[in-house]
Amino acid sequence: MKKEYWIILIAYIAMQLSTFVGVPVVLFIADLLGYNPASKAIQFQAGVIWLIFSFILTLIICLLLLRKEVRNPMRSDVMSLPASIGWAIGGVFLSLFAQSFAGIVEQLLGIKPGSENTEQIMRIIDSAPFVILVVSIIGPILEEIVFRKIIFGSLYQRFGFFISALVSSLIFAVAHMDFVHILLYASMGFTFAFLYVKTKRILVPIFAHVAMNTLVVILQLNYDRIIEWQEKYSGVTQFIGGFL
Repeated sequence: MKKEYWIILIAYIAMQLSTFVGVPVVLFIADLLGYNPASKAIQFQAGVIWLIFSFILTLIICLLLLRKEVRNPMRSDVMSLPASIGWAIGGVFLSLFAQSFAGIVEQLLGIKPGSENTEQIMRIIDSAPFVILVVSIIGPILEEIVFRKIIFGSLYQRFGFFISALVSSLIFAVAHMDFVHILLYASMGFTFAFLYVKTKRILVPIFAHVAMNTLVVILQLNYDRIIEWQEKYSGVTQFIGGFL
């Protein structure tokens, strides 16, 4: 594995663990500015500030380290740009299908739907809308660089698709700290790994991941309106469902 890749992995892990150091630093600065660091509101804002700052800083580090990389192991026969765009758009639907299928399997296994990780993120977004930037854009970009380009890409050269996708997907699932829905996250990992192999462009799974996260956030934020619309136009939706 390249030296730059190791630095990116270390930076990503450090970012995940940096809350224990970063938040106290932000609270110390807040105290110097005259804010009460013991206030729960200030502590929450400090956590949000560090979350956004640490993600942006890590993304900048990744992009700087990868700026000179013209080729990677996956681009010996890179797909054409028009075809890649098609796969990027289709990949959004593919990832949604994979997620839905995994959800059905989980229910058959007796696992209740709904992710505690997602609910926690949505509660944070409700109080701090700027976190959407991390959840919908920065986070997915970092995850595709780390889990697909580096971890999966490095393993793929030696072990082929299935083992590499399995290992990287399980690590991807564990990183979300939502072990109950590990199958759900693993299905996403396999889907994005497939898009990477198919097109040889990391931007394709990045686009699909960003679009999927953004769509989920939009649906979650408008959940009450969606339910209201379904109740209001239940006859129409039943007709469409029956027709299909």
